[in-house]
Amino acid sequence: MKNTILTTFTICGFLLTSFYAKAQKTILEVDASKTVTKIQPTMFGLFFEDINFAADGGLYAEMIKNRSFEFDKPLMGWEQPNTKRSSLNKESGSATPIYLAENNTNFCRVEVNNAKGYILINEGFRGMGVKKDAKYNLSLKAANPNGAIKKIIFQLIDKDQKVIAETNIIPKSEQWTAYTAQFTAAQTEAKAKLKITFEGTGTIDLDMISLFPEDTWKNRKNGLRKDLVQLLYDMKPGFLRFPGGCIVEGRTLSDRYQWKKSVGNVDERKTMMNRWNVEFTHKQTPDYFQSFGLGFFEYFQLSEDIGAEPLPILSCGMACQYNTGELAPMDELDPYVKDALDLIEFANGAVTTTWGKIRSDMGHPQPFNLKYIGVGNEQWGPDYIDRYKVFEKAIKAKYPNIIIVSGSGPSPDGEHFDFAMEELKKLNAELVDEHYYKSPQWFRENAGRYDKYDRKGPKIFAGEYAAQSVSGANPNNRNNWECAFSEAAFMTGLERNAEVVHLTSYAPLMAHEDAWQWTPDMIWFNNLESYGSANYYVQQLFSTNKGTDLLNITKDGKALTGQNNLYASAVKDVNSKEIIVKLVNTSQSAEEVSIDLKGAKLGAKGTIIRLASSSTQDENTFAEPKKITPKQSEYKITKGNQQLNLPAYSITVLKLKMI
Repeated sequence: MKNTILTTFTICGFLLTSFYAKAQKTILEVDASKTVTKIQPTMFGLFFEDINFAADGGLYAEMIKNRSFEFDKPLMGWEQPNTKRSSLNKESGSATPIYLAENNTNFCRVEVNNAKGYILINEGFRGMGVKKDAKYNLSLKAANPNGAIKKIIFQLIDKDQKVIAETNIIPKSEQWTAYTAQFTAAQTEAKAKLKITFEGTGTIDLDMISLFPEDTWKNRKNGLRKDLVQLLYDMKPGFLRFPGGCIVEGRTLSDRYQWKKSVGNVDERKTMMNRWNVEFTHKQTPDYFQSFGLGFFEYFQLSEDIGAEPLPILSCGMACQYNTGELAPMDELDPYVKDALDLIEFANGAVTTTWGKIRSDMGHPQPFNLKYIGVGNEQWGPDYIDRYKVFEKAIKAKYPNIIIVSGSGPSPDGEHFDFAMEELKKLNAELVDEHYYKSPQWFRENAGRYDKYDRKGPKIFAGEYAAQSVSGANPNNRNNWECAFSEAAFMTGLERNAEVVHLTSYAPLMAHEDAWQWTPDMIWFNNLESYGSANYYVQQLFSTNKGTDLLNITKDGKALTGQNNLYASAVKDVNSKEIIVKLVNTSQSAEEVSIDLKGAKLGAKGTIIRLASSSTQDENTFAEPKKITPKQSEYKITKGNQQLNLPAYSITVLKLKMI
């Protein structure tokens, strides 16, 4: 009986203590009278990589897969349902005149031998997304040597082979000639295909068969997918890093990304295998190639469109160290260095320069005003440092104002990271790229990561980060709410350390629902729809509320980095005349916060923007794309401290108007 009473008393005492602990408010002090540092306009940006069908089949709105028959298997993507014979020829040695450059040597020779005709079907990128009443622009090149083929009929067919749009062209010329036509779709279909049939018997040659929606971003002909660019634009990103991470390196140096092959006439850009097509055994996609229709000119143009600083990353002469790790010898680095120097000329050079003229001829005589360039992706070890030195010397000699991004390897700690940071500090590196794919717990525990970084050392580019719900490169990783709010907790630490951290970006950016290789990803899409994950809205909240001046926000004189499961950062926006406080509650229960704001006179009204969900496993999906999205409401400013209730598992942005 004694033990029972004692136990009951102990439990009651514990509950009473817990009650008082919960009843206590966390008091935060915000000093608006003193700017700690200016927030860089590049603080929150975007990292684009051609992984998960993000370019061809995604952002680049081309609907035909293998339009120029240049895949390793030249008829990949093309079905021939009424013949077993592959009809394919090389430009060289053909009786048909050559119309393209050396990078486009294949064409399709169709031989129609009987009244049944010949059928050619393109499957698209896991089908083609077609919307009712929308217009689609077809283009192709054809040579009809003997005038034997009288008409080519093009039909969009649905998954049941029903015709949902039709058009045709009359191939009049024996020479290679460009033809165009337009469809209007009679119904919406996510898995449409393009069917081609022929009237007449004989031979005809086809190439560059292309299909784009008329409604593209900024209505550019053969441009970018409108809904996906809109999601990027709505982020108000400070920069756009491209063309990716490991895709820059290649498995070998020969299949690295070479930007010069991605500019000029689209017809003349060399198609090559995408390095992610068979990288992961859990999701191999052998039909994943790069047409480079989305090339460096388009990346620069996209950066300009969405108001972001362009940040290209180039090969440093090292293939991916997870693959071959092939090295360009030190005495053979000149072509790689020249690529970097020529890229700066392409972006910024006068129209009288070699590469500036190419940019101008592509439709952009004004410079792109490039300020940053990255040397290597996430290489490590002495070989990287040796090559970085060569690039730095050459770039600074010719373009002293260009800011060079260097890398610290693939991890945020360990031997490779420590070596890189030590060596880059010796070299007075300007901007060091750090990557972290870690657990949600790691992100919460490392909100103070940059608190003790040397303010006089290299600035930091948090270039790739994403919380992993399971583990890195695991197909079961989810874009769940715990990952998202844990990233937000970490991001308060990035913002609080804006003296050191100048750029940050989540990675990867995009993934096709039916053709992804890596998860999690910020934006998901299929052939018809797209949505932002919970992680997307976290990034958007920070990016659209980054302010101009960093302020101190403290609890008992210390930064809030997880005490009571709370995280916080504060900024001032001199343009909108607002104090903006970001608060993240990672606890399973609501928390009361009192904000003591000093050094600013406040108006009567403010705004609360809140991102919250009741379960840590909640996600946005195609079925519920807005399940976790910001909710905005008016906030009545009170005299004295501002009182807030922070729901469990929530992110709160409090915006207070100054007078």
